Amino acid sequence: MPIDALKERLDVAAGEDTSHILSGLTNQLPDRDPEETAEWLESLDTLIQEQGTERARYIMRSLLQRAGAQSVGVPMVTTTDYVNTIPVDQEAPFPGDEEIERKYRAWLRWNAAVMVHRAQRADIGVGGHISTYAGAATLYEVGFNHFFRGKDHPGGGDQVFFQGHASPGMYARAFMEGRLSEEDLDGFRQEKSRQGHALSSYPHPRLMPEFWEFPTVSMGIGPMNAIYQAQSNRYLHNRGIKDTSDQQVWAFLGDGEMDEPESRGLLQLAANDKLDNLNFVINCNLQRLDGPVRGNGKIMQELEAFFRGAGWNVIKVVWGREWDDLLARDRDGSLVKVMNETVDGDYQTYKAESGAFVREHFFGQTPQTKELVQDLTDDQIWNLKRGGHDYNKVYAAYKAATEFKGKPTVILAHTVKGYGLGTHFEGRNATHQMKKLTLADLKAFRDHLRIPFTDDQLEADPYRPPYYHPGPDAPEIQYLMERRRALGGFVPERRSKHTEITLPDEKTYEVANRGSGKQLAATTMAFVRLLKDLMRDKNFGQRIVPIIPDEARTFGMDAFFPTAKIYNPNGQNYLSVDRDLVLAYKESISGQIVHAGINEAGSVAAFTAAGTSYATHGEPLVPIYVFYSMFGFQRTGDSFWAAADQMTRGFIIGATAGRTTLTGEGLQHADGHSPILAATNPAVVTYDPAYGYEIGVIMRDGLERMYGPDSTDRNLMYYITVYNEPIAQPAAPAELDVEGITKGIYLLAPAKIDGPRTQILASGVSVPWALEAQRILAEDWGVSADVWSVTSWTELRRDGLAAEEEAFLNPGQPARVPFVTRQLAGATGPIVAVTDYMKAVPDQIRQFLPNEFASLGADGFGFSDTRAAARRFFKNDIHSVVVRSLQMLARRGEVDAQAPAQAIEKYRLLNVNAGTTGNAGGDS
Repeated sequence: MPIDALKERLDVAAGEDTSHILSGLTNQLPDRDPEETAEWLESLDTLIQEQGTERARYIMRSLLQRAGAQSVGVPMVTTTDYVNTIPVDQEAPFPGDEEIERKYRAWLRWNAAVMVHRAQRADIGVGGHISTYAGAATLYEVGFNHFFRGKDHPGGGDQVFFQGHASPGMYARAFMEGRLSEEDLDGFRQEKSRQGHALSSYPHPRLMPEFWEFPTVSMGIGPMNAIYQAQSNRYLHNRGIKDTSDQQVWAFLGDGEMDEPESRGLLQLAANDKLDNLNFVINCNLQRLDGPVRGNGKIMQELEAFFRGAGWNVIKVVWGREWDDLLARDRDGSLVKVMNETVDGDYQTYKAESGAFVREHFFGQTPQTKELVQDLTDDQIWNLKRGGHDYNKVYAAYKAATEFKGKPTVILAHTVKGYGLGTHFEGRNATHQMKKLTLADLKAFRDHLRIPFTDDQLEADPYRPPYYHPGPDAPEIQYLMERRRALGGFVPERRSKHTEITLPDEKTYEVANRGSGKQLAATTMAFVRLLKDLMRDKNFGQRIVPIIPDEARTFGMDAFFPTAKIYNPNGQNYLSVDRDLVLAYKESISGQIVHAGINEAGSVAAFTAAGTSYATHGEPLVPIYVFYSMFGFQRTGDSFWAAADQMTRGFIIGATAGRTTLTGEGLQHADGHSPILAATNPAVVTYDPAYGYEIGVIMRDGLERMYGPDSTDRNLMYYITVYNEPIAQPAAPAELDVEGITKGIYLLAPAKIDGPRTQILASGVSVPWALEAQRILAEDWGVSADVWSVTSWTELRRDGLAAEEEAFLNPGQPARVPFVTRQLAGATGPIVAVTDYMKAVPDQIRQFLPNEFASLGADGFGFSDTRAAARRFFKNDIHSVVVRSLQMLARRGEVDAQAPAQAIEKYRLLNVNAGTTGNAGGDS
């Protein structure tokens, strides 16, 4: 190669014009001997030509290693040229019958588009997405035909997170496989009106519990959950519960989706855990929902740098095989230079134009590149495919990914959104929102895919073009089915049958029932003591997965470190600073605790993976996620919603609960509303218990509902609030109202005197305040008060609403009385409901009670102060309960009209420094 040409190529790699695209290896460094540089480059070219790229890679790595040892500062290469990562001579040969696979892939693309088109006819108009699957069909089909293993595979099967907007393609394949009918396809997005033949819009396991496994369309949750699914697979394996060594996790994502913080924010976990069982496939069609992802830049290059920097193996699939000859003849690097410097906005435009346009505007940028294609027709130029549409290139990438060891792999596949749908769709900014094809589009699409329909068949009803299926005996369908049999069955498929587990017996809950005696103990500690005994259960304990986001010591769970140990697939390879302490920090390959770091989003993803193991692996795990309550549903509510969709089972423990218990932490730590947020999730059963024995009853009930033999609704998550304020934990009463605890309310302390009657309803940490208010009302005012422990305002409301709905739909029939109404049927007098949450929490039950009703709570923002001062400020403390009770009784004429004012003066209710409710104990 001439020295001038080599020098020019070197200048391109180092030039400022490409500095935003390529890593700067020689930027700002003077070339003091261009001839010597050219000789080195020529030697490398000769090595590649004579011994191949694999040998060249080894030599380059050896040189870099030696350079580092000699303290030669060589920067990390974070991006490479805009070409395929796998050289042609290292591509694994494609093992299938490409012609047959291409043929039925065309049928799949037709049926997917037609399904959405038919769902958009005027009398239906439910929409759908056509363009995503059209551009990603090859990425999926290579996987379906050669990689995705079903649940009957000897290795246990893979977990595949499908891109949500590509769901029509998965339905189209299930139709070809005989799993869905034409009537089913016509039920797309009509889940109630076409019940029995309905298909959910996106992957929703709760809506299609035998089909979908993973919900992914809430952007960013798919990548995050896939990472933790891969970790959970290794967790199961390392703890000896199941051999998952032959299982792969695949996550299909969009390049626009990778802008979500959740999509990128947990990549380090996959790298740190060396999750080589994880493969991201990013469909780089260069478009998000409204336009280009990086119109002025290059999203594939950006993602390559990001993933490489995070410690991932990166494989770019940029160009199809038609480019191989052009790149081989690109001796001076002119074509690669143009590829490197062309921005994404231009690449998008090229696919919306024509071959002649590409010839002029892409290849015409230099004389050398123009000459490269001088013998190609415009049609041949137009048919130069991008890598994500080439079976050979995609297969080679997938095979390399599944064989790579020590790192997770990301495949960046260059595609065209709306590929093959015609000029109105392909590469257009509006293509994501386009849901139907014109008659001309249909005909052109038919011609492109070679679907055997006549113009008359399409013209007969343009709003209902026919689906295509050649029949189960067609050789293409036989081939398709054989590939799935060889790979272990259909994908996606969800199975809920699992290994039977033995639940703990009554003896395990004794620690919760006996109370704390003379010792003060917060409900957090009561819960931790119970959890310790549950984990000790020889038949059940190994199924528990404690999940903590770096707050174990706050919650008193550091006691678990030496025994259960913290899960780390790399073990503990350092000398622990606290190794001589009883509660030393201990990590282990077989550790039981998932310690996610300062990472609530990752913790919920770990919770979801563990809580669905009964379905994904047939091995139940019971995740128990313990966190600062304020950073639960407020921060990760979308993830909990996805967990509900995936039918996760487990316990969510909102610790340091309540707005006034975190005395020093302030506004962003003071939780006054998580029960309301949790109430919006239909799968979450929310409790606010006051005592350890209540927690024991609730957790036992939860385990029975999730895995007991008599349960009718197993797919639940129990949200239990626990507090950090030490109180005297009473023993369980001899005649404990278990039904009242599980359904939401029971009589804790009947009135001890006769007098004007009132009812005090309290939950959580406010129950001791209610008991003290009961005493003061009796001793100072002669008022008789019953105290009720409300373990769940939310469950009482749900039961009440269900009773109203039943009555509404069954007029003339005796109406069922809500549980809370029955419990309080004989309770006379006004009701004062008190909680350490906002008043909307107790207000949930107001409509189901005939009594006059008042709520006391902590509305507004929290702040830093003593518990007593905060509760006096919010007017939900002991004396506020007393005064509110007196006010309501005074209005009824049952106590002196001056009593409320006298009580305000007596207890100095308007002085925040006069509060006495609570104590200063407990960590915050």
